[in-house]
Amino acid sequence: MMPPKQEDGAVCYREGLVVNENYQICDITNRKIVDQLKEQKPQATFSCNAERQTCNFQFWVGQMESFYCALDTCNWKAEATDTSNSTTYVCDHVVCSCIPGRFLCGAENSIDIGDFLDQEIKGPATFSTIRSENSKEDGSKFSEPAMNGLISSVFGDESIQLQCHSGECLYRTEVPGYERPINKINTPLIAGVIAGCALFVLAAILLVFFLSRRGARRYGPIHLGDDEQEENAKLLADHKPAALYFDNVSYNLKGKQILTGIRGAVHPGELLAIMGASGAGKTSFLDIMARKKKRGIVSGDFWLNGEKVTDDEFRSVIGFVDQEDTMLPTLTVHETILDSALLRLPKERVLLRKHQVIGSEEGSGRGISGGEKRRVGIACELVTSPSILFLDEPTSGLDAYNAFNVVECLVTLVKTYNRTVVFTIHQPRSNIVALFDQLILLAQGRTVYSGPFDKCQSYFDGIGYPCPPGFNIADYLVDLTMHASTPYDPDEQVEIAFSANGDDATTRASSTRAIKSIASISNVSAMNSLGSAEESQTFLRPKAKRKASIRQQQERQLYSRKNTAEPMPQISGGSVRSEGDSMLGDDERQHWMKLSKQQGQPPPPLNEDPHDLPPAAPGATGTDLDVLISAYNASDVAAALHDDINAAADTAAESNGHPIGSPNGGAPHAGKVKGYRKPRIHTQFLILSRRTWRNIYRNPMLMLTHYAIAIILAVFIGFLFYGISDDLASFQNRLGFFFFILSLFGFSTLTSLTVFAPERLLFVRERAKGYYRPIAYYLSKVVFDMVPLRLIPPIIMGVIVYPMTGLVPAWSEFAKFMLFIVLFNLAAATICLFIGICVKNQGVANLFGVLVMLFSLLFGGFLLNHNTIPKSLAWLQNLSIFHYAFEGLIVNEARYLSLVDKQYGLDIEVPGSAILSSFGFNTLALWRDAIGLGVVCGVFLVLGYAALHIVLVEKR
Repeated sequence: MMPPKQEDGAVCYREGLVVNENYQICDITNRKIVDQLKEQKPQATFSCNAERQTCNFQFWVGQMESFYCALDTCNWKAEATDTSNSTTYVCDHVVCSCIPGRFLCGAENSIDIGDFLDQEIKGPATFSTIRSENSKEDGSKFSEPAMNGLISSVFGDESIQLQCHSGECLYRTEVPGYERPINKINTPLIAGVIAGCALFVLAAILLVFFLSRRGARRYGPIHLGDDEQEENAKLLADHKPAALYFDNVSYNLKGKQILTGIRGAVHPGELLAIMGASGAGKTSFLDIMARKKKRGIVSGDFWLNGEKVTDDEFRSVIGFVDQEDTMLPTLTVHETILDSALLRLPKERVLLRKHQVIGSEEGSGRGISGGEKRRVGIACELVTSPSILFLDEPTSGLDAYNAFNVVECLVTLVKTYNRTVVFTIHQPRSNIVALFDQLILLAQGRTVYSGPFDKCQSYFDGIGYPCPPGFNIADYLVDLTMHASTPYDPDEQVEIAFSANGDDATTRASSTRAIKSIASISNVSAMNSLGSAEESQTFLRPKAKRKASIRQQQERQLYSRKNTAEPMPQISGGSVRSEGDSMLGDDERQHWMKLSKQQGQPPPPLNEDPHDLPPAAPGATGTDLDVLISAYNASDVAAALHDDINAAADTAAESNGHPIGSPNGGAPHAGKVKGYRKPRIHTQFLILSRRTWRNIYRNPMLMLTHYAIAIILAVFIGFLFYGISDDLASFQNRLGFFFFILSLFGFSTLTSLTVFAPERLLFVRERAKGYYRPIAYYLSKVVFDMVPLRLIPPIIMGVIVYPMTGLVPAWSEFAKFMLFIVLFNLAAATICLFIGICVKNQGVANLFGVLVMLFSLLFGGFLLNHNTIPKSLAWLQNLSIFHYAFEGLIVNEARYLSLVDKQYGLDIEVPGSAILSSFGFNTLALWRDAIGLGVVCGVFLVLGYAALHIVLVEKR
C-alpha cells in the first residue's frame, strides 16, 4: 500500500532487493518433494522489512502453511556483473516452528519435523537469488546448516530450491538507481519556433500590404456600355410611383408635445422640403414619415397612393439618408455601394460603380470630400430603386456649391425617374430654394405652411407678410417663424436713433424690417453712385426717432386691436395687418383694403386694451405663432391640401372595392407594396465577413501589434523563466509564470471592448434599414475578431514559451497547455465583447471590463487560497475564468511532478499533487476546468447576441 496522495506515482519494483518491505512468492522445485506431494503444490514465501532488519520464511503445501521461520539481524546485498545479477539475504538468528497436522509436521503419511525445527534450527540462514545468461543456474535457495542436512537426508537435495517472483510497491523516486531527470532545453527547437513565428508575422505584414495595394491597381472608373447604360436606366425606372399623404401627425415625448396636427402631401416627381428653425421638429417629423421607431407616442394617418400599408412593407420601398454619414472609412466608394447592393438586392440586380477610398485616397490621408460622401450615402440608398427617398439635412456641413450639387442630384432623380423625395433643410440658398416643388414650414412642431412652393410667396403676401425684394424667401420665412415664436412683451421699447455723424445707434436686426442686403440692392447701386455723398447720407440717416421697432409694430398688429386711422382689412388667409407697417407703401395698403371690401368681410371688433389678447386655442403657444397657424388653417392652400388627401384616399378605396372614406379609419393593408428579396443569412454572413476583413487588413495596426507583442513578450518571459527546475522554488516560478500569462491575455482582451464601438451607429442604422439580420453581422464580427486577435496570439506565445521554460516535455501536456490558454483567451474576449455591446460609453465599458477581470483574478487561486474562502462566497469561484484556467494549467504541469526540497543536507521529495492540494487545487478537475471555460465562452457568446438583438434597436 502507498501513503495517501502518492498513489499516482507508485511503481512495482520486481528486482528482489528490499527497499522498504519486500514480498516474494516462490514455487519449490525440489524434485523429491514435488513427486511426493503429487497434486498438492509446494510453495514458500519470503518477506523482509528493511526498517526492522527482519525476514520471514514460510513453507506452504496446497496453499496451507506447514511451518515458518522468523529471521532477524538480517542484512542484504546486490551484485551485478556483465553476465548475471544476484541478491543475497543473510540473517544471523533463525527461529522455526511447525504447525501440527500439516505436511512434515505430523500429517498422515508424513514425517514430523516439529522437534527438529524447534531444537536444531538456529541459524545463520541465507536466501539468495541469481539471474544470469545461463538459465540453468537461475533461481533462489533457502539455506540453513541444519535444514540443509535434513533436506539432504530426506529428499536428496542440498537445500530448499525455489523459483521466486518478487515485488515491492514503491514511489518512483525510491527505486534503487533512480536519478532525477535533468530538464534539458532544446535550444535549436526554441530558435526554430521563434524564427517561424517571426516569419509568420512578416508574412502577415506582406499579405496586408499586398491586399491593401491590390485594390488601387485593380479598380478604376467603370465605363458602362450602351447595353449596360440601358440596364442601369431600366433599374432606376423599375419602380412603382408613390404618392405620400399624411394628416394630423402628432408626436408626444415624455409629456411634451413635439409635433401637433401636421398635414401634407407629396406626389411622384416632386421634391418636398421641410423647413424650420432649429428645434422646430423637422427631424422628428421626417423620422415619423419614414416609419422610424420613436421613443415617444406617435399619432396620425399616413397613406401611400391613397392606401394604408404596414410599416415593414413601407420600409421596403423607401430609402433613408441620415444627416451624419456613417461609413467605414477603409472601404472604397465602389465597395461601399457594392456591399449595400449585395446585402439588399438579388445578386443579378447588382451594378458596379466607382472606386475611391472613403476615408483616405491610396494611403495619402485624404479621402472623398463631404459633398462626395453625401452623394455616396444617397447612392447606397438608391441601389434598391426606392419609390420614396427621405433625407435628413442633406446639405448640412457642406459649402454652397456642394450643397447645390447634392440637391441638383435629387432634382434629377425626381424629374428624370419620377421619384418622390422628402428632405429637411435649414435656410438653403436661393438657387436651391428655386428647385422645391412642395414646402412644409414648421415652427415649434406646428404647421405654418404646407403646400406647393410656387404658391408660398403669394400666400404670405396675402396674409400680410410679403418677402422684401432681394431677400431669400427661405431666410425670411425662418426668421418670421422665429420672431413669431418669441413671447410677447408689450412693455418692450426699442429706440432707434441715428446721430448726425452716425454714432450712438441701437437697432435690432430682423428680416421682417425689409432691410436689403448689399447683394439685393446691387441692381440699383449704379444709380445710387450717381448721387452725391450728401444725398447718400440723407438717405441713410433718419431725421426722427422711432419709439417702436418694426418687430414691435408686427406684434402690436397681431395681438392688439386698437382703433387706427385706417380700417383693419380681413383677408382670405385669416390674419390681419394694421397701420404702422413700414414694409408696405400707401398704394399697397389701399390695395389690401379694397381687396377686403370686395370679399365682403367685416373688420374684426376692436379692443382698446393692448394687453387684452384673444383667448388661446387648444395647443396654442401664446405667441404670434398662433396667428400664423390660424391663418394657414383658414387658407385656401390648406383646404386644397385637405381635398387632395381625401380624394386620393377615396380613389384608392373605390379601386379596392371599399366604401368611399373607409381607408381613413381602416387598418393598414398588407401585400400592397413589396421590395426586393433579401439574400439569405449565409450570403449576408459572407458579404459582411469580407467587409470586416477588408476593414482589418486596411487598418492592420491592432492585429499586427497583437502578433508583435506576442513574440516579444514570449521571448522575454521565456528568458525570465528559462529552464524551470524541479525544486520548491521552481514551483513558485511555475505559479508566477501561469499567473502572468493569464493576466497578460486577460487584460489584453480589453481591446474587444472597442471591436463594436466604431460601428455601433453604423450597425443600428443598417439594421433599421434592413441591410441584414443581426445574427449575420454578429457572427462576422465574432469570427474576424476571435481568429486573428484571440486565437493566433496565444498560439504564437505558447509555442515559444513552452520549450524555453522547460515545462513537462510531453505532447499531451503541451496540447492541454495550448487548449487552456486559447479557451481562456476566447472566454475573456467574449466577456469583453458582451460588455462593449451593452455599454455605449467607452470609459464606463473600460471600467466594467477591468473590474470583471480583477474580480475573476481575485478568485483565480493565486491570490486567495480556495480553502480559506468563506463558504458563503465560495460559489463565486465558479464564476472566475482565471480559476478554471489557472487550476487547469498548474494541475496539468505539477500533477505527476516530484519536487525536491534541500534542507539540512538532505533531499526531501514532495509530490506535486500534495502541494497542489495544499494550495486548494483539485488535481482531478482538469477536464472539468476545460469544460467550464468552454461553457463561459458559449454563454457570453449567446448573451452578446441577445444584447445585440434586443438592446441595439434604433429608437429616435
